[in-house]
Amino acid sequence: MEYVIGLILAAAVAGLATVVGFDRERAFYPTVLIVIASYYVLFAAMGASSRTLIIESAVATGFLLVAVLGFRSNFWFVVAALVGHGIFDFVHHLFIDNPGVPHWWPGFCLAFDAILGAFLAGYLIRHPERVRE
Repeated sequence: MEYVIGLILAAAVAGLATVVGFDRERAFYPTVLIVIASYYVLFAAMGASSRTLIIESAVATGFLLVAVLGFRSNFWFVVAALVGHGIFDFVHHLFIDNPGVPHWWPGFCLAFDAILGAFLAGYLIRHPERVRE
């Protein structure tokens, strides 16, 4: 069920961004990526694990840097980071023990990230002039 909810929510976010015009602002998708990456930091804080908080902060910083790089140079970096974060969600538990992560989160976030990344990729294919600005 978490996959379906992630898919629907990502479609709603992308659709709303298109209809309202949020996606015309270059900062929209990189900002969403930064927020997405910050959730594991929140879960580490909720799980009261200082060690995990440091590890999750370092990983989130990596995604933040890719979001900035994509914003400043080539938007395909943002697509790659969104899809990459979805894959990261799926294997996260194999590398980082974060007791605050809800059991349903990896599936939800995988679906959300992959759909949002695919939507952005489709947008960039239709509007190649937006890849670099």
